[in-house]
Amino acid sequence: MTSMSVSAVGRTASPSTARAINDGLALHLLKDKGPLTAGQLKSLTGLSRPTIADLVERLRQTGLVAVVGEAGAERRGPNARLYGIVADSAHVAGVDVRTDSVAVCVADLLGRTLVEESLPVAPDVDPAHTVAAAVALVERAAERAGAARLHHIGIGAPGLIDPATGELNSTGALPSWHRELATALHDGLAAPVLLENEVNLAAVAEQRLGAVRDRDTFVLLWLGHGIGAAVVLDRVLRRGASGGTGEIGFLPVPGTSELPSATSCDGGFHSLVSGGAVCELAQQHGLVGAAYGERGAGAEGSGAAEAVIRAALGAGERGEAFLDALAARIALGVAAICAVLDPGCAVLGGEVGRAGGDGLAGRVEDHVARLSPLRTRVRAGAVGGGGVLRGAVLMALDATQNELFGAP
Repeated sequence: MTSMSVSAVGRTASPSTARAINDGLALHLLKDKGPLTAGQLKSLTGLSRPTIADLVERLRQTGLVAVVGEAGAERRGPNARLYGIVADSAHVAGVDVRTDSVAVCVADLLGRTLVEESLPVAPDVDPAHTVAAAVALVERAAERAGAARLHHIGIGAPGLIDPATGELNSTGALPSWHRELATALHDGLAAPVLLENEVNLAAVAEQRLGAVRDRDTFVLLWLGHGIGAAVVLDRVLRRGASGGTGEIGFLPVPGTSELPSATSCDGGFHSLVSGGAVCELAQQHGLVGAAYGERGAGAEGSGAAEAVIRAALGAGERGEAFLDALAARIALGVAAICAVLDPGCAVLGGEVGRAGGDGLAGRVEDHVARLSPLRTRVRAGAVGGGGVLRGAVLMALDATQNELFGAP
């Protein structure tokens, strides 16, 4: 918001509304630019010096802003005071829910990580016990972070999030405790809970912190045990009518022996690039043995696929041939997305994308250029294995800041 718009609003709005708008503008400036003097706030907002003085005093009384230093040794007195956001005036948590684990991160109002913890989940454990253990994990992390309460909790989970209700749509492929956890966290910690698809949150993290900070429009392909995509158009995350945007595992592609169905992605893009398919392709290229660790050559876990790719990077001609064949498969999905959306950029995320790095991304870009006339950059994800968790924190942080500061 510019100073002109603030002045225009101030002329037509009530005094209380104008104060709220001005306070929100100042808070967002302090968040984005760091500590500022009253003079700098005056210059950036276009507000008068008395208005800024009243604004700063109001914000100090709320506990959201405090004096954090002085502008320099050559400037002393009130005009040199630096005002900044009080980071520990609010706390948020992000939760990354997988089929075999739960991870939590607690951050302050400026998004700085205070505590991270994780909990392995065995497949045969009672779901109620898992939910209770996950709630206790978040409570413990918040206590360690010194958070009296959590303002918002963001959760990233596999599956479809219903746009109308915000709930995780049940599916037989996911553990039942996934659906129950959001309600348990809300009840147990008395905090608003925001639920989002894990791949969508990875895309949020890549745009804000990682490989596509310079892009308003892009797609992220999640390549791991499961396959998915996130679509960001003009900086807006697109979810679709049922929350199913990006379910590219079901995408019919050449090179498979059958077609996917409404109940199974076997025969779709998933059959070419899932963790199991990557391991099978590696075996066809003679990349077996140590790369698979104790899981064996037929392992389907994303960890096995990640190990195979890392091994292929140093395996000479066989490794080169395998990586090129894998890139050709991934390019089929990227080219199909490009034909419909023309995003201009695709990010390879998940365990396979992370392991392949820039080398795999470059190969995929070359193959896409042969399949599509639409110029598309392909980049490796930069946030790493914590992308979903980082995205969950950002989602909770946005909600908290918008509540406390007002919408930007």
